[in-house]
Amino acid sequence: MEISSFKRGIHIPERKEGTTGKAAELVPVPGQVVIPVNQHFGAPNKPIVAVGDAVKRGRKIADAASASPMTVPVHASIAGVVKKIEPRLQSNNTIGLCIVIEADESVSGDDFLPPLDPYTCSKEEALTRIREAGIVGMGGAGFPAHIKLNPPPHLKIDSIIADGAECEGYLTTDEAAIRAKAKQIVRGVAILQQITGVKTAFIAMEDNKAFLVPVLEKAIAEGKHPGSIGVRLCRTMYPQGGEKMLIKAILGREVPSGGLPGDAGCIVQNVGTLLAISEAFSLGRPLIKRGLTVSGGACGKPRNIVAPIGTVLTSLPPDYLDIKWGAVQKIIFGGPMMGTSVPTAEIPVQKNTSGILFLTAEETYSEEESYCIRCGRCVKNCTARLFPVIMNNALEAGDLDEAQKIGLLDCIECGACTFNCPARLRLVQRFRVGKFKLRNYMAAKQAAAKAKAEAAASKG
Repeated sequence: MEISSFKRGIHIPERKEGTTGKAAELVPVPGQVVIPVNQHFGAPNKPIVAVGDAVKRGRKIADAASASPMTVPVHASIAGVVKKIEPRLQSNNTIGLCIVIEADESVSGDDFLPPLDPYTCSKEEALTRIREAGIVGMGGAGFPAHIKLNPPPHLKIDSIIADGAECEGYLTTDEAAIRAKAKQIVRGVAILQQITGVKTAFIAMEDNKAFLVPVLEKAIAEGKHPGSIGVRLCRTMYPQGGEKMLIKAILGREVPSGGLPGDAGCIVQNVGTLLAISEAFSLGRPLIKRGLTVSGGACGKPRNIVAPIGTVLTSLPPDYLDIKWGAVQKIIFGGPMMGTSVPTAEIPVQKNTSGILFLTAEETYSEEESYCIRCGRCVKNCTARLFPVIMNNALEAGDLDEAQKIGLLDCIECGACTFNCPARLRLVQRFRVGKFKLRNYMAAKQAAAKAKAEAAASKG
C-alpha cells in the first residue's frame, strides 16, 4: 500500500508501548460524576435539571437556552441524583459550571433516544439526531458534529476522511476503537456518506498501525454503504493527524489561509466521533462515555479505558491505575504535544478527552527559557509553513496587527516549534495567548467601527 504524507513535520518519541494492543476496558462505575455544562465549541448551555432531581442514564441535563445551531446538549452519564450544580475546574484550566450526579441504586434504566435508520430518515432528521445525541468532534476541538456535516451550499464537498492517525505520543485509544469496533466505525462513515451525499471516503491511519488494515478492509467488505470507502496509510510523522495535514497527504490539497476543510472540498471526522454517530442511530445512545488512554511513566497500570463523561480518575479504585503520585511531575489532558497541563487530577473526563498522562520528571523538561539564537528550526519544522520566530517577535512587541499579518491565526498549535527550539522558548503557549488577545482586539475594533458608523448615521 502506498504511504502518503505532507511536507515538513517532526518525529517525536511515540511511547505507545504501554497501551498499544490493549483493548479498551469499561471502568468501574464511579460513585459520582462531574459533568461540565459546556463541552463544545459554540454558544453556551444552561442546566435544565435542578439539585435533587433523579436522572436516568442518557437524560438531557443541559442545553442551549437560545436556538443557536452552534450548540449540543449534555446528558447524564450515570443514573443517580443531582447533588450539586456549581463551578469546577475543567481540563482547559478554566472554571466552568458543572452538574454533579451521585449514583443511586433507586434510579434505574436508561433514557436513550429511539433507534433511527440513517438510510431511510431525512437529512434533517439525521442531523437532528446527531445534535440531540450531543456529539462533538472527539479529536480535541469539540466542534458540533451536525454543523460540520451540513456545510454551506457553495462548498463542493467530494471527499470524507476518517481520521485514525493518532499521531500524538502515548495515545492508543483510536487504535483500540478500530481494533474492537471496526464495523461500527465503517458504518459511521457510511452514515456520513448518506447524510452528505458524498460518495468517496477514506479511513486514514499512520503506517505504525498498518496491522489494522485487514481489520478495516474486512469490515468494509462486509458492510453496506452508499459509496466507496478505502483505507489509506500515511507516514508516521507528527502532526499527521491534523485535518490540514491529512487533507494534504490523502488528497494533495491545501486548505487556504483562514479556511476550513470544507474549503478544500473535504469533511474530516475522528474515528471516535464516527463510532459515537453510529451508536446514536443503532442504539439511540447519546454521547455519555468516552474512550481514552491513561498512561505515562507515573502510571503503574497504563490502560485504554472507556469512562462515563464526568469521571474523575481519582474516584476509581486506587489499584486500578496504580498512579505513583510521588513521581508525578506533570499531568496532561490530551497528548504530550497539544494537550493541556493541569494542576490537579481532580478534573473530569470530557467529550474531547483523548487521554490523561501522568508524566515523570524524565518525561518532561523544565529547563529555563534562554534567548532566541535565530537558528530557524521553528521555521523549518512548522507544518503550517509560518514564521514562528517573527510571530513571537511581534507578540513580544505587542504588535497584534503585525502578528495577524504574519499568520498567527493560521497556527494550528501543534507544538513542533516548541519541541525543536534549542532555547526552550514556550512558543506555542505564547501563540495560544496571542490568539486570544488578537481575537479580543479584532472584536473591539469591529465594535468601535460599528459604533462610529451608527453615530455617523444618526447625525446624518
